[in-house]
Amino acid sequence: MQLDKFSDYALRILITLAARAPDRVATSEIAKLFHISENHLSKIATQLAHEGFLRSERGRNGGLTLRQPAEAISVGAVLRALKRDAPVAECFGGNKTCLILPVCGLRGPLAEAQEAFFATLDGYSLADIVGPRKDIAALLRRELGSTP
Repeated sequence: MQLDKFSDYALRILITLAARAPDRVATSEIAKLFHISENHLSKIATQLAHEGFLRSERGRNGGLTLRQPAEAISVGAVLRALKRDAPVAECFGGNKTCLILPVCGLRGPLAEAQEAFFATLDGYSLADIVGPRKDIAALLRRELGSTP
């Protein structure tokens, strides 16, 4: 399995929020930190809010915050929520034109491998991957201070 950019950036958002909790963090600040389009990051943040992983507040004092403590957010749950409609192979989606599909023995193992991927990540919380908050928060502060 390989994470697409959407999932990668979603995890970066959540890691940043976990490191900075309970502070609100503007999408523009996260975009600046990781050199990612703010527009693209806003779409990802909207999806994360829709899935219940973060809160998004508009306005002058707005920003993003985690909806739950980092310890309660499973990395596997995040990726399942974001990837639930993404097929592991073409034949898992709408394209059923593969010649060998009726007799293919690969679909079962691929589905099993995908579930194993998520199951492994179910064992890790956002807090686990952030590690010591002070370390990552210091790194993010230093990076933000060094950006133009």
